[in-house]
Amino acid sequence: MKKYFPVLAFAVTAMAATILTGCGVETASTAATAAQIKAEEAKRAQEQLEAARKEIDAAHQLMQQRIEDADRNAAPAATAVP
Repeated sequence: MKKYFPVLAFAVTAMAATILTGCGVETASTAATAAQIKAEEAKRAQEQLEAARKEIDAAHQLMQQRIEDADRNAAPAATAVP
């Protein structure tokens, strides 16, 4: 038995190291996947922000145009005759 003990101890240690290394790889893979998902979410949020800004700018321009049209089409003020 003593003759095989170092080999058995080495085999158990090697299996334990392999298992623990596998857990580390899985954890790193999970972290990388989570980071990729967050990056995609941030990109979509940025795109939505830009789209909202464009819509706001378009609404502002339309409002300005309507104000200018209303000013042009307003009836002239009555002038007082002395």
